[in-house]
Amino acid sequence: MVPRAGGKPFRPGSIAKKSGHTYIMEKITLQQVLPAVFADTPPAGSSVWLTEARFEKGFSYLIEASSGLGKTTLCSYLYGWRRDYSGTVCFDREDISSLGIDRWTDIRRREMSILFQDMKLFGELTTLENIELKNRITGHKTESRIRAMLDCLGIGGKADSPARLLSAGQQQRAAFVRALCQPFDFIVLDEPVSHLDEDNSARMRDLLVEEVRAQDAGIIVTSIGKHFDMHFDKILRL
Repeated sequence: MVPRAGGKPFRPGSIAKKSGHTYIMEKITLQQVLPAVFADTPPAGSSVWLTEARFEKGFSYLIEASSGLGKTTLCSYLYGWRRDYSGTVCFDREDISSLGIDRWTDIRRREMSILFQDMKLFGELTTLENIELKNRITGHKTESRIRAMLDCLGIGGKADSPARLLSAGQQQRAAFVRALCQPFDFIVLDEPVSHLDEDNSARMRDLLVEEVRAQDAGIIVTSIGKHFDMHFDKILRL
């Protein structure tokens, strides 16, 4: 179950339908999935590749891997950016290989959010403008709330600065706030604290847990060693 800050779990309550949107993603299942690049030399002992891996809404998952074993690739599969794999990935009963553009648009708008490892900010836009690009799609957060989250993460003074002038750690925090600016059933975070110290990592964790609890969402975090200091319901190895 998704933990509170400090490692205390909470029990998901009844799940309400999102306003104006009735579909809720309850489960993600990988069945015998293997990236094409590993077809000739499958990784040994993986609890994700070439097996059945299941992620459920309301629970937290940590996926640990050495560099080069496909954690960012997995995130790309879940977000529909890449399809170079064998096996099946399902959102509930939907095989994602059969989904069209409209369905993917809806998934990315209201069912799944992602924090990319490389942040994917527009350098010429300000921090706030980058975040507003996402927020305007659903109007999920007010500007005052966005600024409050930036303040909480210690980058409130960078809201009106071009993203290209931010350090890697500041960009990571800005991209994280952007990821929270939409409804979601699952949030995928690819090495979310790789550029952060312990204090900023803890601040990010607390914001994450607050938002996830509000939405009864599932958390999928990848790591090559450094990760949130929190309880995870399940730890998997690539």
